Amino acid sequence: MIDIKMLEKKPEDGKSYYDDYKQGLLNRGAKTADLENIMELNIKRKEMMTSSESAKAHQNKLSGEVGKLKREGGDATKVLAELETLKSQVKDLEQKSAEVDAEVQQLLMTIPNKPHASVPVGSSEKENKIVKTVGEPKKFSYKPKEHFEIGEKLNIIDFDRAGKTTGARFAFLKGAAAQMERALIQFMMDTHSEKHGYTEMIPPFIVNTKSLTGTGQFPKFKEDVFHLEGTDYYLIPTAEVPVTNYHYDETLPEDQLPTSFCAYSPCFRSEAGSYGKDTKGLIRQHQFNKVELMIFSHPSKSYEAHEALTSHAEKILEALQLPYRRMLLCTGDMGFASAKTYDLEVWLPGQNAYREISSCSNFEDFQARRANIRFKPKDGGKPQFVHTLNGSGLAVGRTLVAILENYQHEDGSVEIPQVLRSYMGNKAVIK
Repeated sequence: MIDIKMLEKKPEDGKSYYDDYKQGLLNRGAKTADLENIMELNIKRKEMMTSSESAKAHQNKLSGEVGKLKREGGDATKVLAELETLKSQVKDLEQKSAEVDAEVQQLLMTIPNKPHASVPVGSSEKENKIVKTVGEPKKFSYKPKEHFEIGEKLNIIDFDRAGKTTGARFAFLKGAAAQMERALIQFMMDTHSEKHGYTEMIPPFIVNTKSLTGTGQFPKFKEDVFHLEGTDYYLIPTAEVPVTNYHYDETLPEDQLPTSFCAYSPCFRSEAGSYGKDTKGLIRQHQFNKVELMIFSHPSKSYEAHEALTSHAEKILEALQLPYRRMLLCTGDMGFASAKTYDLEVWLPGQNAYREISSCSNFEDFQARRANIRFKPKDGGKPQFVHTLNGSGLAVGRTLVAILENYQHEDGSVEIPQVLRSYMGNKAVIK
């Protein structure tokens, strides 16, 4: 959520934060009408507050006059009548002010974060920038198969029975695929906790409205999550939601920053608006596993932390020897809450394309302001909002996809990456 006090500040060096933020919205391809409405309503709210304070001051003055008249034996009837009118006016102004304030707060919840100055301006993924490419795509002497063909032929992935059991966009993993999925989760969690210094966490897989509002999924993206009917419970779309809210409404000591977690969870997404996209295979499922990286950072060090977090996700791809590239997303392709995002895209030979496997974002204080997560400076100054960051480290199902496609052989077998073999009974090949 954007700080309305910053929007109210007078221009410095000819440009105000409001102008800067408005341009940021335009760069995102977002409408500015809500922003303009917010400022108009805020002026109206302040005018009501001023009128209310003025009426209260006059009310206090009249109360004094009533007391004086009564002490002196005078007639206070007219003054008492005026006092009652003022009381009614004050109550009405306070109620209307509160209603306008609630409307302002609701509108603030619906407008996206301001892009960081280093984010390229663009309207779609076509304007994203390649930061680096790591690894050479393997050359095959035959046409490489897609993962679902490999998985079904090896009898380790079953989409048909999942369709009968549940519906479209679900799968049964079995045998070596189930074992590799579990191995990947453990390998990722071990790497991030033992080598990168994150604290392991398994969070609740169900959260409430407050938590989804805190991270920015609500109110704008409510249709994207699964609701448990008759409750205030929702299945998590990502571990980012419960882990960010771990410090909801808390003030941390400065020396506790940065606080870093790596969290395993299944993720549940309705995939609203994705009909017809990636209907085959494991790329776009309603349920998938993910290992999430989460950092609560000091504002002055959050972009340093952003680079580190992204590199930690890259280390998993490098250990698995999977070709990938890092993309800097443009303003028009970033998530609602993000100030800057890197996407890691893994090479999939079966699709002959790079596909996203991790998204690493710095939200600055956008989420912390919504969830009221602050830190107390060591020097005893006023509490400040932390910066929150998160990224997939990695999406487990898509990593399984990448291994099946990159490590396939012409006979249909799949080699197991060296770093996973100790997690899979030292097997070298899936046949």
